[in-house]
Amino acid sequence: MKIISIVGARPNFMKIAPFIHAINDYNALENVEHVEHILVHTGQHYDDRMSKVFFESLNIPDADIHLGIGSGTHAQQVANTMVDFEKVLHSEKPDWVVVVGDVNATLACSVTAKKEKIKVCHIEAGLRSGDMDMPEEINRLVTDRLSDLLLTPDPLSTQNLLKEGTEDNRIKFVGNIMIDTLEANRIKASGLEVKNILQDNLLDEKTILPSDIESFSVLTMHRPSNVDEIEVLSPIISFLLEEVCIKEVLVWPIHPRAMKQLQAFDLWDTVVNEQNLVLLHPINYHEMLKLNMEAKTMLTDSGGLQEECCVLGTPCLTLRWNTERPITLQEHGGASALVGNDVARIREEYINASTNTRKPKRPELWDGKTAQRCLEAIITKNN
Repeated sequence: MKIISIVGARPNFMKIAPFIHAINDYNALENVEHVEHILVHTGQHYDDRMSKVFFESLNIPDADIHLGIGSGTHAQQVANTMVDFEKVLHSEKPDWVVVVGDVNATLACSVTAKKEKIKVCHIEAGLRSGDMDMPEEINRLVTDRLSDLLLTPDPLSTQNLLKEGTEDNRIKFVGNIMIDTLEANRIKASGLEVKNILQDNLLDEKTILPSDIESFSVLTMHRPSNVDEIEVLSPIISFLLEEVCIKEVLVWPIHPRAMKQLQAFDLWDTVVNEQNLVLLHPINYHEMLKLNMEAKTMLTDSGGLQEECCVLGTPCLTLRWNTERPITLQEHGGASALVGNDVARIREEYINASTNTRKPKRPELWDGKTAQRCLEAIITKNN
């Protein structure tokens, strides 16, 4: 059996790493049919800090095929990926194409594979935000409609698919593959020193650390809904500087999009000059995991960090009005509260989080063995 798996952007890397390791473990067994695996990197994240460093830190082998798609509009990325990936399929003729998550590469490669009559497996299927303004929601809906095998991370995702009329025999609940990566790297991350992480990744403009970094929160923010309009971004920045940074250190591994917008809106100098705001380059997986382990609060619009906060018990303020991962919300026993980009709501939940203790929550099958179940499901479906 030949499998081609796809990565395109940073969230994919954490999901594909355990799948590759599961294939290697399976191929090391006696008396099994060898699984030939080809890794295709579309190159949606092409900056070394956003891509190469994750391959190295998560022990992912270099991609067998690199399409080098790069940046562009959604339509450009999808179209260019489809054109180049079609050539790969004609050359390699796989039995399965495995896509993960909800980035443009996921959509483009699933559509292309189905047009070539090749079976598609979607890892992390069934997630729904209900927000059609999110490009990722469109990617999820189309990919799930086309996929022959839908591997879901939680029972809520399974129910989403059944409600949409998906046949039960196409769905398999396997758990959350992101947690495989967390569990495999927890010990290594624990051994890192927070001060070293900050010092090694400081932006050039920020050369001095605060003297006291015993208590800190972490911010990640990159979605257009939060950073693309000054009317939204400016009040958030004011809250962070005037109400968070006066109480504690705030660590911000800053996304290139957020940096670009701060500079465009003449907010950059104000941010850089705040002593208790530590600006970092994008950091690797182990460094981010360590910060999450130690953070007092996580403020984020990232889906993956919501999941990690759930398992680690880190109080999480999700800077979105909806989430495709409701299993992580407080009402389902998780650590996350939806706060959107409304400062009053952010303030309220930030104050609540300051009194919360860590309460790790491990949803069903978030046990670090999801990748093995993914591979078993594909092998079973293939026979």
